[in-house]
Amino acid sequence: MAQAGHYAEFCMRNSGKMAPTLFLIGADGPMMFVPESLADDGDKDAFATTARLMCIAHAATACVMVLEAWMKTAKPGEKFDMTEAPSEAFDRQEVVVLMDEDRNSQKQKYLPIIRSGNGKFFGFNEADMPQLDSMEGRFAGILPPKVATDEHRSLAKAMLKVKGVNVTKPGTTVRLTPPRH
Repeated sequence: MAQAGHYAEFCMRNSGKMAPTLFLIGADGPMMFVPESLADDGDKDAFATTARLMCIAHAATACVMVLEAWMKTAKPGEKFDMTEAPSEAFDRQEVVVLMDEDRNSQKQKYLPIIRSGNGKFFGFNEADMPQLDSMEGRFAGILPPKVATDEHRSLAKAMLKVKGVNVTKPGTTVRLTPPRH
């Protein structure tokens, strides 16, 4: 998770944004996966599905999903409004969230983004952020509950190949490229 946090800070300082990124450690060593784009819900679902396939294909034992998000919280004694999307909330907060999973636990870390008056990234707020017992949503539960069999790994690798995912070594970076028809 620390390395993912360093990567998030590097991205934010250099470009002012953090592309959703999956880091995993598996049988083939450490890897990262970055999608081409997340323009709509279909792209977001495809990224989550491909991240799950990456974890299966490479027998991941741990992974960290890192992405920018809008976050809203309820004030103490206030009921949380589930009908309002965080992106539409007046009191929303821009964060980079790191979601760490291994077979025994889930951990989250929130890095509240501070921007200067002109909107440029200034730094991360060191304030205490909530610790959650679990996380739900399309980008949670990326790591399968059991280690993949060789058969499942082969199938996942074939599916990734059809999806146009290429793996390179060393310093592995995996990018999703839509197949040409």
